[in-house]
Amino acid sequence: MSQSFPFARRQLGAALACVALIALPLGARADDAAKGKIIAKRWCASCHVVSSDQTKGNSDAPSFSSIADDKLTPKTLKAFLSYPHPKMPDMNLSRNEIGDLVAYIRTLAR
Repeated sequence: MSQSFPFARRQLGAALACVALIALPLGARADDAAKGKIIAKRWCASCHVVSSDQTKGNSDAPSFSSIADDKLTPKTLKAFLSYPHPKMPDMNLSRNEIGDLVAYIRTLAR
């Protein structure tokens, strides 16, 4: 029996680690502004000016720096990007992608 005890402890430790991981909230991942910049250049740059190295965008679409300067909260921006709007195509972004995009926009505030 003494030889099986360490094995049982390892199994219990592994089971507890799995439970802890499952119990973490799904949104526990940190938003990544670098990934957000890639998303912005891929999906948003055809209408919005998304970075300082971009010279032209649609005149009806605000630049990302002006959106950042509007002092909108991350929660407000995430909610806006979660639902399609008449002038914006439904890009079907995941929650993580939206979080990354918002993190990038926030880096542009002056």
